[in-house]
Amino acid sequence: MESTQNLKDPSLPHAWADLQAEAKTSDWLKPEAHRLAFADPEFLLRRETRGIRFQLEMLKPDLAQAEAGIEHTVVVFGSARFVDRETAQAQLQAAQLSGQASDIAKAQAHVRNAEHYENARLFAQKVAQTCSCLPADEKLYICTGGGPGIMEAANRGAQEAGAPSVALNIALPHEQHPNPYVTPDLSFKFHYFALRKMHFMIRAKALVAFPGGFGTLDELFEVMTLVQTRKARPVPILLFGTDFWKRLIDMDVLVREGTISETDLKLFHYVDTPEAAWQAICDFYQLKVS
Repeated sequence: MESTQNLKDPSLPHAWADLQAEAKTSDWLKPEAHRLAFADPEFLLRRETRGIRFQLEMLKPDLAQAEAGIEHTVVVFGSARFVDRETAQAQLQAAQLSGQASDIAKAQAHVRNAEHYENARLFAQKVAQTCSCLPADEKLYICTGGGPGIMEAANRGAQEAGAPSVALNIALPHEQHPNPYVTPDLSFKFHYFALRKMHFMIRAKALVAFPGGFGTLDELFEVMTLVQTRKARPVPILLFGTDFWKRLIDMDVLVREGTISETDLKLFHYVDTPEAAWQAICDFYQLKVS
């Protein structure tokens, strides 16, 4: 029996091949009942198919990261509004030339907070550089929300050290674009905050929270709640910038009022340098790095 089939070819055709064939013979974006279900945007975006979209947002980033060998991440959160030192200094000079007191005060805050940007950048560099010598199954990769500010700084630091990094972006009404330092093949976009949060936690071996706003606080307390309630295993939760965090939140008040126990204060630690943050993670996992 003659055959021209390759033994390694799949017995069943791929859905992608069916979709390509259909696209050649019809306007596949035009609504019609005859369209393949998985190629029907109107059908996939119905309220009734929301559960399917949940599954897709769960599966796509998970498969891509697994195929890239990304199993362990250090998640870095922080303000999307901070800029690097050079940009902050330029903004201050422009504000001083304008003579507007409000502009000068705002620019001075940018200069002050630029130190957090630079620290996030240095921290990510340190993680990437020291993890380069670890076995593949022990390597830690930087993971951020993919946007500007502290997220940009961390992705930038990893790129400068020659390491890939993960970006979990979110579609917002004021469109948030991935920063230019993310690894393209590891840059994912989410519609659902819940699925994005889950992906932050799936591979997280540490959380480093730099000063930030509502989004940073949301992610921070999400992780602390998961660990406190034992829905997630303990991981190092590091609050970078002791002065900021202690001015913002007096955790001792929660203990005194009985809303948390004193042992809950051990869920997190304050750090003030990239070296201290990385050392805390190494100590937690007893990593042998130089």
